[in-house]
Amino acid sequence: MSSQRPAKPGESALPFWKTLALGEMSQAQWESLCDHCGRCCLHKIEDLDSGAVFYTSVVCRYLDTETCHCSCYPERSQRVPDCLVLTPGVLKRLAWLPDSCAYRLLAEGKDLPSWHPLLSHDPLSVHKAGISVRGKAVPETCVHPDELVENIIHLDPADWEE
Repeated sequence: MSSQRPAKPGESALPFWKTLALGEMSQAQWESLCDHCGRCCLHKIEDLDSGAVFYTSVVCRYLDTETCHCSCYPERSQRVPDCLVLTPGVLKRLAWLPDSCAYRLLAEGKDLPSWHPLLSHDPLSVHKAGISVRGKAVPETCVHPDELVENIIHLDPADWEE
């Protein structure tokens, strides 16, 4: 889906994410906001005392670590009961969403970053920018649950080992 097309008479020339509230978007528009970075699929550890959330380099078994697409997207909630389906109403309660997440950015009134595929018109731009988990994460099937804490990372791509 192209983010920009010539405006018809009476339409805005601005892209949809600048003219529509998140709750007003069509399903296709909503889905196109996902840049397929895979960061939301990283396993997280919450410190119960402080509430701090720490990301690990371990991803859900269903995330293809090359494409950063879910291999069972339509059935993800059935296969992984704690997999969250993002909706405009849920966004306000998700402080753990990565700072680079388009849903979070737009909910906070910010704009999309220049590397976002809707702006770059390149579905690989998220990988080229080093934002995605491609080459930086391992499937949960390769890590024992007791070893998650040993896999805590920083989400700044510069901090990840290549």
